[in-house]
Amino acid sequence: MPYTAPDPFTTRPTLEGSFGMSASTHWLATASAQAVLERGGNAFDAAVAGAFVLHVVEPHLNGPGGDMTGLFATAEDRGRPVVLMGQGPAPAAATREHYLAEGLELVPGSGALAAAVPAAVDAWLLLLRDHGTWELADVLDFAIHYARAGHPLMPQAARTIAAVADLFTEHWPTSAAQWMPEGRVPRPGELVTNPAYASVLERLIKAGAGAAGRGERIDAARAEWREGFVARAAVEFIRDPHMHSSGTLHAGVMTLEDFAGFEAGYEPAVTYEFRGHTIAKTGAWGQGPALLQTLAILAGYDDELLDPSTVEGAHLVLEAQKLAIADREAWYGDADVPLDVLLGEEYAATRRALIAEEASHEFRPGQLPGRTPFMPPLRTEYMPPAVASAGGTGPAGVGEPTVSPTGETRGDTCHIDVVDRWGNMVSATPSGGWLQSSPTIPELGFCLGSRLQMTWLEEGGASTLAPGRRPRTTLTPTLVLKDGRAVAALGSPGGDQQDQWQLLYLLRRIVGGYTPQQAIDAPALHTISIPGSFWPRTWTPGGAVVEDRLGEDVIAGLEARGHRITRAGDWALGRLSTVEKDPADGRLRAAANPRGAQGYAAGR
Repeated sequence: MPYTAPDPFTTRPTLEGSFGMSASTHWLATASAQAVLERGGNAFDAAVAGAFVLHVVEPHLNGPGGDMTGLFATAEDRGRPVVLMGQGPAPAAATREHYLAEGLELVPGSGALAAAVPAAVDAWLLLLRDHGTWELADVLDFAIHYARAGHPLMPQAARTIAAVADLFTEHWPTSAAQWMPEGRVPRPGELVTNPAYASVLERLIKAGAGAAGRGERIDAARAEWREGFVARAAVEFIRDPHMHSSGTLHAGVMTLEDFAGFEAGYEPAVTYEFRGHTIAKTGAWGQGPALLQTLAILAGYDDELLDPSTVEGAHLVLEAQKLAIADREAWYGDADVPLDVLLGEEYAATRRALIAEEASHEFRPGQLPGRTPFMPPLRTEYMPPAVASAGGTGPAGVGEPTVSPTGETRGDTCHIDVVDRWGNMVSATPSGGWLQSSPTIPELGFCLGSRLQMTWLEEGGASTLAPGRRPRTTLTPTLVLKDGRAVAALGSPGGDQQDQWQLLYLLRRIVGGYTPQQAIDAPALHTISIPGSFWPRTWTPGGAVVEDRLGEDVIAGLEARGHRITRAGDWALGRLSTVEKDPADGRLRAAANPRGAQGYAAGR
């Protein structure tokens, strides 16, 4: 191996066994998923159970009104990665003309005008119907328990509520009633409940009670979600104008027809071969292919140059990411995107030739024959945003922003991975519908998401707002195959950083030979020299965020090359988790991120 982990110490062991493994961003979701495996469920039953728990225990990071994307492989067909598509489109009335007429230059970061059609719940139920084995009532029992009996509120969630407490009190009273029921911000560790959401889940179960078979019962719940009381409550509630992140009042535009017209589905994965491994991602309606483009650029360098813990390796990583993500902005969206060209060796070579010894401070999308690249408005911000649900405090450059009129707070995302003893494997990234996304719908206990903020109001782009078009999501789970067999599932929260942190993991795991936990624990970095996907959509030319553990010499070396460095602290960047199955001996592995003292892996 050309390089190895410099320190064999890890914060936790890489778990190994042969029965089943679960890993996620919250220990209660991991424990719930693992409990399903222990009771005979498969990886799909387990992932769905854990995902609904995430709705309850990480409400500042995801919710039922949000979205998700997943990648999975079944034991029967492990060589074919499949995308679970849970990204809803823009409503039929979400035209750029309407938003411009409302006096907006950007789609707001919070409020119902930012909402795509909710898609996460339908996607999870579809996966359960087609590939799970458990009844819906048994799968949802874990989430219903925590919603009714309570769960200890995460410190990050308490800080998020504190950051938007004035917004809730002054403008979103239904959110104050749900998240500040005693007229105060709940304390970290305080037991909180969401009986309204528990009732929603129970009503979905009841909707299928009279159906003849398991699949029909799940489909009845899906129909109730899309066409029944959930859709009616949401649509009626957002008709009233309410405060958006723009500081102005607007009504939502989603209708019952928008709800009823969406169904989650399956799509083929986009793949790239790197150092003998097949990396599988979503299509270009997500940012996933940008990771593949980055790998295609880096594939032209010798292994010893691809160590992110060195000046040369970190520089190459940052520069390659800028180029790939510039292409994301110019070309990606729910449209005809020529990925065969963008992932081709000839194109990668032209992009690789642009990497110099000095850091680029330019926005440089590539040129495609017969096409003009979309150039987004470049709003420069030389001070990178503060992070993660802390209301303007904390390390820089982490998480996904949603900005309220009374101050800034940050949403983020969740992730869950499961592999079972039969070889079924799931990687999924739920997000959106954060408690700070828009006012809580009181009958439902949750709010709509804000994914449309990732669209542009300028004409001509693949990610320009258009009715029925999916916003180009940052949600980007990963499946890795070796010799045609699924060997790893991984992912991370983090908005624009999700694939950047996964890239570090893949380089260290595949090229450097790190163990899974070593690769997760290793110091992280990412570029912010890219237009942000979230409101207010700024960028920092030449900017990079690093963990201090990268080392003084490496950080100084990057600064000498022209990178504008922001230090994030020792343990601040990334919340990655992973599960693996070794095809040689069937051994299962799992690892999870120690940052934030929240994510855990479990298995045996």
